[in-house]
Amino acid sequence: MENGYSFAVGSLIISLSVITTWGIMLVLTLTAWLSTRRLTLFPGAIQTVVESIVAAIDEAILAVAPEHGRQIMPFIASLWIFLTIANLVSLIPGLHSPTRDLSVTSALAVLVFFSVHWFGIKTQGLKKYLHHYLTPSPILLPFHIISEFTRTLALAIRLFGNMMSLEMAAMLILLVAGFLAPIPILMLHIIEALVQAYIFGMLALIYLAGAIQSQQLNSQE
Repeated sequence: MENGYSFAVGSLIISLSVITTWGIMLVLTLTAWLSTRRLTLFPGAIQTVVESIVAAIDEAILAVAPEHGRQIMPFIASLWIFLTIANLVSLIPGLHSPTRDLSVTSALAVLVFFSVHWFGIKTQGLKKYLHHYLTPSPILLPFHIISEFTRTLALAIRLFGNMMSLEMAAMLILLVAGFLAPIPILMLHIIEALVQAYIFGMLALIYLAGAIQSQQLNSQE
């Protein structure tokens, strides 16, 4: 978490992580608007890159949730792209990744938590969705509830811990070795940032697919 903050509005503290997050969302919004407002049948370089990214994400989602890929695509794609940029933003001098802040990763984990239940209820209905917590036996209800909260906590702490340790390791290496090894450190940071974004997004995708598809299996029995 941040040691300080940028400014306060009354009793509301606006931290550097919040400002960075707003900046990333603004950049992504403008990029999405600019890259899609003039789509053509014969794409240029920018449209080709955008379509390639969307196609790759779509393929990954359909591999896990083939019947509901189009439904959860906007959420998972937005989450993946945001996390990738958020994890890599610390490469810009003077900026720090907002995902090294536990409050940010906790907010993302809570967002995934509510999204899982939202898509499950939307797809199967409230009654059928809640029934899954009582199968195969009502005795397992407390364990199902505990698992919902523990995996949300694990999502938040895993991303926070990995990104915080990554930045600390990079700073320690730079302090010891100076700028003799900037390229290996840079490559390590990029690879680790991409891996952590992929893991978080994939876990969110698996949780969503499980909430939707498990209900379909119960309804077929």
